[in-house]
Amino acid sequence: METGDIMNLIISGLNKSFPGVDLYRDFQIEFRERRITGIMGPSGCGKTTLLNMITGAVAPDSGEFLGLAGKRVSCIFQEPRLLPWKTVSENVEFVLKDLFSKNDRNKIVSDLLKMVSLGEFAGHYPREISSGMRQRAAAARAFAYPSDILVMDEPFRALDLKLKRSLIESFRKLWDTDRRTVVFVTHDVDEALLLCDEIYIFSGPPVRIIKRIAVTLSDGEYFPEDSLREAVKNEIYHCMKG
Repeated sequence: METGDIMNLIISGLNKSFPGVDLYRDFQIEFRERRITGIMGPSGCGKTTLLNMITGAVAPDSGEFLGLAGKRVSCIFQEPRLLPWKTVSENVEFVLKDLFSKNDRNKIVSDLLKMVSLGEFAGHYPREISSGMRQRAAAARAFAYPSDILVMDEPFRALDLKLKRSLIESFRKLWDTDRRTVVFVTHDVDEALLLCDEIYIFSGPPVRIIKRIAVTLSDGEYFPEDSLREAVKNEIYHCMKG
């Protein structure tokens, strides 16, 4: 782990229990700054709880979260959680209130909606657009908020493969223009390989890291659809079964 100035998010000595289960016991993990880190593991192992501790929604029993103090965190959930009485553009603008002038807010919203191919739907209400569009709007809203860390809790889970790939491409486009530290929980190996720089495989509780797998090549390029990618997929599946 890095020493000196803390740039990465480093969690150490983490303990968290609920009645009948010790989720985390003296656990530690590091999330690299301005990288997308995936977390995979069995259901109920505490992945979402870890995200909730990063956001502050759940308090740890004990432990240190170095590199988190003073950082702003935004979230993308399984459900878009858009405000139904606001239009797409108003939903995105909502997180910018009190942060930017009206003109600046309009430009930020317009640019982000164009990037996720929703420019023509800015005036529509959530009920008037598809589920994929709503999730793209949620991603735009998360990026509109000037956060340092973005947590994602299976935001593509309920989508079909074609729509999922489209949304991942939209997310990558957003992230490439504003590279934040991202912590991404998923059960889908293909999602993880398409999106992440590295992946942590968690065990069941109390959680330990079974393996850390690098997904990107040394120059930051993603694996092509070839035998190398298949080898990484097989390694992940093997770890998940173990």
